[in-house]
Amino acid sequence: MINFSNVEKSFRRNAVLKGINLKIARGQRVALVGSNGAGKTTLIRCLLGEYNCKGEVTIDDMDPREHRQQVLLKVGFVPQLPPPLRMPVGQLIQFASSLCNSDPEEMHDVADMLGFDARHFRHQPFVKLSGGQKQKLLIAVALGRECELLVMDEPAANLDPEARHILFKLLAEKQESSAMLISSHRLDEVASLVNRVVEMDLGKIVLDDKVADLVDMSSQLSCRVRMIKPEQAFAKALTEWGFSKQSDDVSWNGFIAGPDRLRFLGMLSRYAALLADIEMHEAETYEAETSGVNAHANGGHTKDEINNVA
Repeated sequence: MINFSNVEKSFRRNAVLKGINLKIARGQRVALVGSNGAGKTTLIRCLLGEYNCKGEVTIDDMDPREHRQQVLLKVGFVPQLPPPLRMPVGQLIQFASSLCNSDPEEMHDVADMLGFDARHFRHQPFVKLSGGQKQKLLIAVALGRECELLVMDEPAANLDPEARHILFKLLAEKQESSAMLISSHRLDEVASLVNRVVEMDLGKIVLDDKVADLVDMSSQLSCRVRMIKPEQAFAKALTEWGFSKQSDDVSWNGFIAGPDRLRFLGMLSRYAALLADIEMHEAETYEAETSGVNAHANGGHTKDEINNVA
């Protein structure tokens, strides 16, 4: 699907890519990791045909600069930095869908799933949206269409935990039919999404390794965290993850996406001295085990009964 052969790229006298050789097949989900300045974004821009470079870059044996329209029809792209577009949201969706012969309603549906009502903001210039809203719209444009290659540069940046879970579920639906290249400067952000890791440093590939493909990207975990004592900073961090405080003031319950477990544990590690206990269960199992407890805590009514009334 993707082939980089002896790719080099320099800006003036600064060599950014130094003899890159890399092949990616359909069904492979590749984490492209490395520190800022390693060459990740430049490699992606060469892949998308935005830069001239030495060597050969092809997608399905087509040069992305010579066959730009045909190549871009195959690619869904989520950039790291949102472009400074003044185009209204509704017009942007219409324009993007027309370029790839897609139904704009599919993009609206994905945006709705991510928690962004694009119809409500249809007259709002893209540049005036918040960071999270821009990210959700860019993901909706990339995933709300048929594509054979997904290229995502820090795709979950600026997303709330629930939107991250939806993103992971959408990626799970495409994992067999598409190749994925997911760029990040932190491996723990994307480790559970991929089955291959490519690390770059100073313009070179220093690691290319397959990894265990054990996490269901659509899975969700029920979590319970208990503190030794109440702590405002820790409580704020858990609230940002969508957790709710329990009546004892030190226990918190919530859900995290399966692929986010490393990221969540990394956050908890910052407060290790305040942790009394952590429990994690697959969501369906956990809810079945605790249904009686939840019913008692809610005055004898089950969670489903309360939701039906609401």
